[in-house]
Formats: sequence, C-alpha cells, structure tokens
Amino acid sequence: MSLSFLKDRTFIRELLVIAIPISFQQLINASLNMIDVIMVGQLGETAIAALGLSNQVFFVLILILFGATSGMAIFTAQFWGKQEIEPIRKVLGMSLIISITVALLFSLAAILMPETLLGFYTKDTEVIRLGSSYLRIVGFTYIPVAIATAYIAVMRSIQLIRITVIATISALIFKTILGYGLIFGIGGLPALGVRGAAIGTASGWTLELVLLLILIYTQKTPLAANPLTFFSFDLPFFTRVLRTVLPAVANELFWSVGITTYNAIYAHIGTDSIAAINVNATIEELGFVIFIGLGNACAVMVGNRIGAGRKDEAYEIVRRVIILGMAFAMSVGLIVFLLRDVIVGLYALSPSGENNVRWLLLVMASTLWIRMFNFAIFIGALRAGGDTRFALIMEICSIWLIGVPAAYVGAFVLNLPVYFVYLMVVLEEVAKAFVSVWRFRSRKWIHDLVNI
Repeated sequence: MSLSFLKDRTFIRELLVIAIPISFQQLINASLNMIDVIMVGQLGETAIAALGLSNQVFFVLILILFGATSGMAIFTAQFWGKQEIEPIRKVLGMSLIISITVALLFSLAAILMPETLLGFYTKDTEVIRLGSSYLRIVGFTYIPVAIATAYIAVMRSIQLIRITVIATISALIFKTILGYGLIFGIGGLPALGVRGAAIGTASGWTLELVLLLILIYTQKTPLAANPLTFFSFDLPFFTRVLRTVLPAVANELFWSVGITTYNAIYAHIGTDSIAAINVNATIEELGFVIFIGLGNACAVMVGNRIGAGRKDEAYEIVRRVIILGMAFAMSVGLIVFLLRDVIVGLYALSPSGENNVRWLLLVMASTLWIRMFNFAIFIGALRAGGDTRFALIMEICSIWLIGVPAAYVGAFVLNLPVYFVYLMVVLEEVAKAFVSVWRFRSRKWIHDLVNI
C-alpha cells in the first residue's frame, strides 16, 4: 500500500480545501446535536427515546433528499469540470422540484398523523405523546430543509462550500441557544421541555435557508440567477438526469427504511435500549465528521475529473482517500474507546442504560474503520462515478438480506441485549466491503455522464 501520495501537495491541498469546511460544518452539527440530546437527556430516558424516535422520521426524509440531491450533484460536479453553468442551474431546478415534493408528503404525515408514525417504533404511550408534540412542530419546516438541502448539494459540487458552512453553523448555534432556553425556561422563556427542543430546531432550519439565499445572491455566485431559469429544462434532459438520480433516491429510501427498522427493533427491546442507541448515535455522528468531509471531497474531485475526461486520476483519488480514511477511523475508534466512561457520565441514564451505552460505544469504536471503507467507496466512487444502479442493488441486498434478518433474529429469537444485536447488524457492513472492493477495482463504476 503506497503512501507516496502524501508528498503530493497539490492533491492534499485540493482535498483539504473541500474536506475541512465540510468536516467543520459536520463537527458543529454533530456537536450541537449531541448537546441537544444531553439537554433533553436531563428530562430522563423517556424524553431521549421520544426525541430519537421522532427524529427517525426526519432521518428517512433527509436521506431521501440526500439521495436525490447527491444524485443531481453527480451531474453538477461533472458540468463544473467542463465549466458549464447553465446546465448546473437546470439540474438545481430539477432537484428543487423533487425535494419539495418529497418534503411536502413528510410534512403532512408528521403534522396530521404523528401517533401512527411513532407507533411503528414503540408502544410506550408516554414516548408517543412526547414524540408527537415534537413532530407536529418540526413538520412545518421540512420544506425549508428540502430547499436548503438542494442548494447545499449543488454548492458543494461546484466548490462553493464556505457559504454553506456560514449559513449552517449560524443556524445551528441559534437553534441550540433557543432550544436551551425553551427546554428549561431560561431567560424569561417558558419551560416547554421536548416541545421547546422542537421550536428551537424548526427555527434553526428556517434560518439556515434564509441565510443561504441571502449569501448566494449577495455574493453573486453562479446560482444567483432568476429562479425561473432553473426550471427551463426540457423533457429529454430531465429524463436523462432521472435515469441516474432515481436509483440514488431508491437507494437512500431502502437504506433509511432499513436503518429505521433497526431502530424499531431496538425500541422493542426496551425504552432504555433505544435511549442508549440514541446516545451512541450522537457520538457516532461526532466521530464520523472527518469521514463525511473526506467522502464528500472525494466525490467532488472524482466528479470533476470524470467530467474533464481524466478517469485514471478519478480512480487514484478514491484509492488515496480510502487509505487516509481508514487511518483516521482507527484513531477515532481508539479515542471513543478511551472516553466511554466520560461519555456515559453526561447523561441521566438508568444503570442498565449506562451499561448498554458502554458496550454500544465499544462495538462502534471497533467497527468504525470498516464503515469508513464502505462510505468512501460508496460516496466517493460509486455515486460520484454515476454507478447508482449497482450501488442500489448492493445496498438493498446487504440491508434486507443480511442486516435486518440478523437484527430480528438477535432481538426476537435469541433475545440478546441491544449491544449484541447492534454487533450482528455490522455483518451487513462486512459483506458490503467484499463487494465494494471488487467493484472499485473493476473500474466499471466510472461513467462519464456529460460528455455524450
């Protein structure tokens, strides 16, 4: 495994220019999400479970949006490699149409039938009551989230990352401060508990979109055009883009439903189990920030290279990012392992909940490297290279033929503790890794979508 590329200053500089802002943005997001869970965690395990299960609805939504917008970003990155602006604006228009339509459906479900949605995960009436009050508030802001997600994906693909970082971080800080005041009744605000967290979150999401649009137009970016021009695409172009995008959307849909099925299984093990899973998830999100940056930077660089006709460079970029990512993953895993007791002490958990968190963190820390490996190939190679159909098949098979059956058997047949069920779910990552490395080495994932 050659490490000579570490002397390639041009590569390192380009990678870091894209990866660092994205990682920093993700770091702030993950840190403040962890603070949210810590704040709500002072209200008890039931409140943690309610917040976590309510956010499963948003989790499914944001992954479908990610599938649509990152699928569109395959085209915008390649068009940017050719320095063509008008097609980028048209792809943004398509992304907005799809994203808003999806978000509208989720908004209606969250506002009108939250009890039904939460009933899929748990039968705990108090968890459902608290979670429903949260969903009815945040559901009103799913459409602003969808619009912001579409813009952010395109801006990353054309390397306008600074604006997205400013808008997102400002909104997250505002959300956290307002949520803190409304959860506990600080600064003359009413103490609303979980509903206070919802109001803070909804306000932050809305502010993010407002700031994004202001910065896009005041900074005169390539997206600062008459919005009507975004929708001037013709049907053949729309169809051509959809052929690549729809598998990506389906991929995220099946994956997100699979992940939310895992959480339903964890919740049925017990409220303390799903509370522990939510605590672990916040730490996992925090530990993954470096890899989000590396993976997205890899995707942008690969897309740009393919659009410019430099396919061998695209392959080499992915190889290098995989090596860097796995080295970072092992280091982060060690840090999480050493800080397990400190992390547990941040939450008001029962003895069984504390034990669950300790073991979950151990499993997560030990397997982070293989998740990074799969993430780098999936986002940096398969999706960036337009290989969305293969990625869809691989994701469906790994989750629904391996992961979900393993979780079901572990929870309901073997009656294992939540951390052993979580470990069994990792089997899907192991299987995926073998397929991923084969596909990557074959180079069949490299598809030039714009030079045709």
